[in-house]
Amino acid sequence: MPDEKASAAGEALLRRLRRLVTRAASVKGSDRKQLLALLDDIETARRGLLRECAEIESKMRQATVRATAIGAYLRGSQVQRGKRHN
Repeated sequence: MPDEKASAAGEALLRRLRRLVTRAASVKGSDRKQLLALLDDIETARRGLLRECAEIESKMRQATVRATAIGAYLRGSQVQRGKRHN
């Protein structure tokens, strides 16, 4: 399922970020090459997480629109049957 794949991808990104944070704690401030590589890795993970967040936000917006449409359809069907609604 696509949602399971997206969830697994998000979890992998979070694990990667945790590893990077651990790695950052062990890097010496004088090791410029390692710091630059670490910054690049962190930025890549951050961009991946931002993509995942945007995708989740889009799905939430879509679910809200669907729920609103279902509610409107329900109210309309109740009016046609002569039922009162609150």
